[in-house]
Amino acid sequence: MRMPAPDVGAAGVCRPGHTRSREHAAALPLAQLTTGVVRTGRVVLGAGRTNRNCHALRVKSPVRERYRSQADGLRTLAVLVAIMWVVEFVNMLDSYRLDHDGIVPRSFSHLDGIVFAPFLHASFGHLLSNIVPFVILGVALALAGARQLLLVSLIVALVSGLGTWLIAPGGTVTVGASGVVFGYATYLIARGVFDRRIVEIALGVLVGVFFGAALIYDLIPKSGISWQAHLFGGIGGVIAAAALARPKRGQLRAAGATSLPESPR
Repeated sequence: MRMPAPDVGAAGVCRPGHTRSREHAAALPLAQLTTGVVRTGRVVLGAGRTNRNCHALRVKSPVRERYRSQADGLRTLAVLVAIMWVVEFVNMLDSYRLDHDGIVPRSFSHLDGIVFAPFLHASFGHLLSNIVPFVILGVALALAGARQLLLVSLIVALVSGLGTWLIAPGGTVTVGASGVVFGYATYLIARGVFDRRIVEIALGVLVGVFFGAALIYDLIPKSGISWQAHLFGGIGGVIAAAALARPKRGQLRAAGATSLPESPR
């Protein structure tokens, strides 16, 4: 059953349009029929004007969806930061015994430390040194949505943690979100290369300018600093950028063409 074309009233709300039979329409002035569309014996009046107005209302929906996605991403980032602060308070009250649940190299009984380590810190100073760049880079990520933020965080944390677990010196415990911070930075730098979008390339250049020197400096082996977490976090960021890259327009058109059924001859 074909529904009548929508119409827009004085209040600007789309509603089903009025239809008239062909016989009734024949009695109408020609000027009133020029905006109509003949369909199976009926004339839908005002179709051109109505469709344009209703389409304008629908165009606003993607904008609202984008803002909603960005808000969800920022809320998710706020939750991650809040978890870090809560864990740090609990850790302090427990005389920092939670730090033993960090990454213990090549210990299968502590393999879950890969998940816990980014939320554990050796002191409030350690937390603050990580939380500032985490929030700055995290905001840039969160604007792409909560899903993107969580996927990048998961990939970076796993690659950083697993690499640290494999090659860090024995008898050490690694805690802190610095590996994730490195991953965020390299993801933002590499994302523009894979997506080939001007805005993302420009953002990657800014990240490289402001954080590049710190990234290189923190890869130099120093006592008490896990350069392994930094190195593999950076590698994880590049992997995330490649894995989550948007399909290019040519690929989308090709995929769309192959999915369409062949038209009858």
